Amino acid sequence: MAKAIRLHQHGGPEVLRWEEVEPGRPGDTEALVRHTAIGVNFVDVYLRTGLYPRPLPSGMGSEASGVVEAIGRKVRGLKPGDRVVYSYPVPGAYAQQRVITAAALLKIPVGVGDEQAAAVLLKGLTAWFLLRQTCKAKRGDVVLIPAAAGGVGLIISQWARLLGARVIGIASSDAKAALAKRHGCNQVLVGYENMADRVRKLNRDRGVDVVYDGVGKDTLFASLDCLRPRGLMVSFGNASGAPPPFSPLELARRGSLFFTRAGGGDYLANPEARRAGARALFALIKRRAIRVHIGQRYALAQAAQAQRDLEARRTAGSTILVP
Repeated sequence: MAKAIRLHQHGGPEVLRWEEVEPGRPGDTEALVRHTAIGVNFVDVYLRTGLYPRPLPSGMGSEASGVVEAIGRKVRGLKPGDRVVYSYPVPGAYAQQRVITAAALLKIPVGVGDEQAAAVLLKGLTAWFLLRQTCKAKRGDVVLIPAAAGGVGLIISQWARLLGARVIGIASSDAKAALAKRHGCNQVLVGYENMADRVRKLNRDRGVDVVYDGVGKDTLFASLDCLRPRGLMVSFGNASGAPPPFSPLELARRGSLFFTRAGGGDYLANPEARRAGARALFALIKRRAIRVHIGQRYALAQAAQAQRDLEARRTAGSTILVP
């Protein structure tokens, strides 16, 4: 038997249960993984609250690293003892052990630690498809990143800077602004009041080329107001709640803007895409071009507190659970 966090009803962090589970034996194409570090992401909150509904009861968590303990008879390219990491859409990472399809597992390269891998894979793959697939950031672009000191924000900031973009970040405190500045942002604004006016002032009264917005409801229209004519708004998260519906006329009156809601389910739908993104991500980490900031560690049994702190914006960088 092993311990895991389980979800039986939607609600606040208090609905998360610490239970005994039977991981089971791997099937022909599966592997049993003993987790060593588990990533905490806003998608976990969306599952818990029901914003992203799944049948209940359910496991929790989509990202973890660990060690392969057993494999099915048809699994190739993996063996017991291999260090692996995964980001997988079926919840179940908040557990000491898990049986998972072997195709989801990526070997952790030498030079990357288990905690680093668990803290960065989902967020790093998100940064990869946002910057290299959704809108290919390039030299000379000016990009805006609300919540620049969050787990995804820190990685996007560094990666966009490497690609030659000028990066403007927004953070909720002086401490978070300093963190964002150390991780790629050229300039960082503190607070979200009069956001568009302040961003334009930093950019010589012009709008930015692209906004990568993972905040959602609280920043939707302010982010649109930060764009130049025909600029692109990339919405990818709902940290403050789901963005409200709006008329396409809102885009026209701000300068014929473009808008997309980018989701990993479409950009990372096949193993080849995940492997390509992971190769690019881990190569940058190994040469220290991207630094992974783990701001918080919690015991696995304290997953509810980790989610409370994440929702209350008391976290910076990545958060992990330690089994």
